[in-house]
Amino acid sequence: MNSLSKKIGNASTIDDVIEQLDEIISMSNKTKNKLGYFASLYRLVTIKVKDGILTNQFEDGARMESLDVNFANFYLKALKNYLNGEPLSLSWQFAFRHAEKRQSILLQHLLLGINAHINLDLGVAAAKVCQGSDILSLYNDFMIINSILASLVDEVRDDMDRISPWIGFLDHVDPKASKAIINFSLEKSRNYAWDFAKKLAAANEAEWEGLIKVHDNEVASIGNMVARPSSWMLKAGLWVIRFRESKNIDRNLDLLNHNRFESEIGGIQM
Repeated sequence: MNSLSKKIGNASTIDDVIEQLDEIISMSNKTKNKLGYFASLYRLVTIKVKDGILTNQFEDGARMESLDVNFANFYLKALKNYLNGEPLSLSWQFAFRHAEKRQSILLQHLLLGINAHINLDLGVAAAKVCQGSDILSLYNDFMIINSILASLVDEVRDDMDRISPWIGFLDHVDPKASKAIINFSLEKSRNYAWDFAKKLAAANEAEWEGLIKVHDNEVASIGNMVARPSSWMLKAGLWVIRFRESKNIDRNLDLLNHNRFESEIGGIQM
């Protein structure tokens, strides 16, 4: 997928972000690469944010577009660096490497991407858009982005069930495991990300690099719990699910992306 890195750059609008996500999904389809799984989910998120801006569902639409684009650029840059063998955050490096491993199931791919993007990237993007005390004015819109992502994980559950027909087995191992493997949940993530956004916004920019590095290590540790659960029962459950999960990446990507064509025709409602 090295040719893909040439097509990934710094997006300036939400439409730029969507176009680049299309490239990632298309190339993943051609090369049978699982990196397209998270891109498929993230494309739905971006379209939903765009729709929310157009229908005035955010407190500040212009600010939300700025946040969304800044947010997406962290993912795009991380992927570009990964494909080029260049330095990137530990959180994304961990997520990308495990996306290409046979051991991880689809749910783990999605959660590892969500972990890196929300727990690390979203806080930094928010602090860039609203520095100092201005960060507090972003709270409601910040939480809406998290809610969108959480709702879309549920929306693609039918597709996940078709790709991973035994994913429901996790509910018998751990009732909370289908949404959060081990110590990970979207609700915890959004609060964790918000606390980091406030901490970063209040700090001097000269301190940012050090703060982000420490936080990145923490986020990578959360990712490790998602990818390598300590519970032997959960490990056994994941093995069983992986055994039945579809290995047909073309088909899997088509299933995850069928909603995108529906959204372009009819629009996605918040």
